[in-house]
Amino acid sequence: QVQLVESGGGLVQAGGSLRLSCAFSRSIFSSYSMGWYRRAPGKQRELVAAISSGGITNYADSVKGRFTISTNNAKNTVYLQMNSLQPEDTAVYYCNVQSSGGSYWGQGTQVTVSS
Repeated sequence: QVQLVESGGGLVQAGGSLRLSCAFSRSIFSSYSMGWYRRAPGKQRELVAAISSGGITNYADSVKGRFTISTNNAKNTVYLQMNSLQPEDTAVYYCNVQSSGGSYWGQGTQVTVSS
């Protein structure tokens, strides 16, 4: 069974920082891309950040310059460093891995940013 385990969510004041981590099982191979999505209350799920197997990154305009996606291939882990958090960043964040075997999702972790 493919598993993705997320951690790092929580409550933070506006202007603060959090780092999300998602460790995925080593059975996932030939990874095409990894990314983070989020779903805010009353809104659709959106792509926040993604990184390709070649190291190319993409960010939503709303987080560009504040969030950074990175990976540790030896640990099969993808990170999302979130700085200068704003209340509008409040959402459930989901990690995703796309590979030749399919698309895999974590359970989500809550990020709440207070004013």
